[in-house]
Amino acid sequence: MKKEIKKILKITEGTQVEIDLPIIKISGPKGIVEKKFKITKGIIIEKQGDEIIITHEKATKNEKKLIGSIVGILNSLIRGVNEEYEYEVMICAAHFPMTVKVEGNKLIIKNFFGENKDREIKIPVGARVSIQGDIIKILSPDKELAGLTASTFEGATRLTTRDRRIFQDGLWIVKKQKGKQR
Repeated sequence: MKKEIKKILKITEGTQVEIDLPIIKISGPKGIVEKKFKITKGIIIEKQGDEIIITHEKATKNEKKLIGSIVGILNSLIRGVNEEYEYEVMICAAHFPMTVKVEGNKLIIKNFFGENKDREIKIPVGARVSIQGDIIKILSPDKELAGLTASTFEGATRLTTRDRRIFQDGLWIVKKQKGKQR
């Protein structure tokens, strides 16, 4: 059954939103985030005062799901530009002394399992990476980008030929950013 759907998002104070579909740009005290949306015909996104209004006059369940996803992503972006998302990755080296450092826009892993060649992982634009002891901190106003960066670091040291219960060397995500509690 088709029915009208209208969702209203509050824009927090100090946050600016620019809507130029399909791109929505949100800026705040912690950074600027741009997101490109695939919007189907009939979905209207507009800014009125300090609110973002998302509507569809004759929505099916697929449009309702899409509107719910758009609302969730926009909430995440608004929260991210006000308080950054933080992920933590632990450096574990039991068998070989491994060195991890940040040089420019790359994370460099030296001597992983005694390898002669360094492993280099590119840090995406928009993510800030710092190393404090054996913890790598990843900060970004975009939750998706912070999580992707953390999982890329973890995947760079994944071993497929050894038993993970014994060989636990590598980079491991130890703290993820949780979503809003309901």
